[in-house]
Amino acid sequence: QLQLVESGGGLVQPGGSLRLSCAVSGFTLDSYVIGWFRQAPGKEREGVSCISNTDGSTYYADSVKGRFTISRDNAKNTAYLQMNSLKPEDTADYYCAVDWGFTVQAMCVMTPAYWGQGTQVTVSS
Repeated sequence: QLQLVESGGGLVQPGGSLRLSCAVSGFTLDSYVIGWFRQAPGKEREGVSCISNTDGSTYYADSVKGRFTISRDNAKNTAYLQMNSLKPEDTADYYCAVDWGFTVQAMCVMTPAYWGQGTQVTVSS
């Protein structure tokens, strides 16, 4: 059974950092493109960052470019999102998702096939 489980969310002050993890089971991560998405209350879902399974290329939304870093460890079947210089507008539920055969640009604007349950990130003083 294919499963994705996010962790690492929480409450952090503006300017702080968090690292989200996405542990997958039931399949090997190296065949899949990975994406991190977020949705804040009353807002549309946003593709935050995506990473290729072939050449390691990445995509970042303009809102997080220079502050967030996506990575993957295929040996551990885990993906990460390092979030630095967090702002209140980063507050949202964050989800990881996987699919295959797409570019990172396409992945971050589509609805991938498989999703985790989400982890909440709150940036507030």
